[in-house]
Amino acid sequence: MFRIVKRSAALGVAMGAVIALSACSSPTPAPAGPTESALDSVTAGWVSSIDQIGLPAALDQGFFDEYGLDVDVADPFATGVDQLNALETGAIQFAQVGSPFIGAKVAGADYVIVGNYTGSASQFGIDETMAVIAREGSGVQEGDLSTILGKKIGVAVGSINHLYLLAVLEDLGATTQDVQIVNTAPPDLGVALQTGGIDVAVSWDPWPLQNLAQVEGSYEVARGGGYIGFLGYIVAKRDFVEENPETVEAFLAARAAADRWIRDNPSDAAGTASRWLSSLDPVIAEASMDYNVQQLDPRISACNYAALDSAVATLNELGSIDGTIDVNEVFVPGPITNVINDHPELFDDLTPIPSGAQWSDGFAFDPAGSQCSR
Repeated sequence: MFRIVKRSAALGVAMGAVIALSACSSPTPAPAGPTESALDSVTAGWVSSIDQIGLPAALDQGFFDEYGLDVDVADPFATGVDQLNALETGAIQFAQVGSPFIGAKVAGADYVIVGNYTGSASQFGIDETMAVIAREGSGVQEGDLSTILGKKIGVAVGSINHLYLLAVLEDLGATTQDVQIVNTAPPDLGVALQTGGIDVAVSWDPWPLQNLAQVEGSYEVARGGGYIGFLGYIVAKRDFVEENPETVEAFLAARAAADRWIRDNPSDAAGTASRWLSSLDPVIAEASMDYNVQQLDPRISACNYAALDSAVATLNELGSIDGTIDVNEVFVPGPITNVINDHPELFDDLTPIPSGAQWSDGFAFDPAGSQCSR
């Protein structure tokens, strides 16, 4: 079975050798006997959001080179849908995408999930990058989500912030009939708050922090709370994954190394984010990174299956998607599991995966079971 090794500046990947890549704060042992090989060349996509900054960070920090890959980071896509269109045409081989993946799969696209760019493999509820912001005079009380009932709430319908709102309403014993949902793209939430078009904005970082900075009198009602399992996947075409296992594992190893670097160096990572996202204020980038690092978990477990299964069921019940998918056919955890086994030091700061939620050969997710507690 293929195993990833770290490469020196002049040498390629050694197939079959196993080494340990230490965290950035520790010395890195030299690879044992790598052999010369050509670089694999791939293009990876992302959306200009701080929770996706691990991709350009891996490029900046040289992790792709270290794992024998020549990776071109595409210009940020406007949306996850645009990114998946590029994946479909072959313009990119890896995509970082969240809830738009669901619609694509329901429509018949043969994409698979090989890792996460945000989320959690150790628990179902992880949403620390999500926040609820209210405008001055809205009548919404800080710390009391029940006061959003009856208000105009801005979310991007069908996106992760919409799912978060639905979970909050369910927890309150309410439904969408108890609020007025206003379909609003995250960059437009600030203006909508300022003009009174909405009373409340629900979104993920950096938008909540930008709203607070830009909209006078606005305030945070709530943040996180474990209402949903966050969706943020590293996606590729199934045939590409099956035909290029070495490339997939090398890509995931480099991304895991970048995530570890970000978790160990959040302030430096915020600087990376503000450079790649030119409109992002460095102060907001640093504040956002404090929340972002809490969701940097590239591993795959039953908790990720449960999060996706829950999101699919919710969107189908709402009529946002026409059908469902079997999450057992969507995840391909083998490559990231190999990376974890070969380089445990990239993951040893993360909360251990509960024994009942761990993936292994023959694993099958059971929606009615308790493989990942909520």
